[in-house]
Amino acid sequence: MKLKINGEWVDDLPDALSVSALLTHLQLPVKKIAVERNLKIVPKSTFDTATLAEGDQLEIIHFIGGG
Repeated sequence: MKLKINGEWVDDLPDALSVSALLTHLQLPVKKIAVERNLKIVPKSTFDTATLAEGDQLEIIHFIGGG
């Protein structure tokens, strides 16, 4: 599957990914992540069921604490 992630096309992804499976594939921590798919925020409660489609455009933001 081919997705645009943070402005870059990635085309070596498995088919039929959920948002949660994509984050696992990219080795990103689900707890500190916000995801936007095609200009709409994906609620964390739907990460397991929100299925991605060929050509989807994602913005993945990783929150980092500090002070």
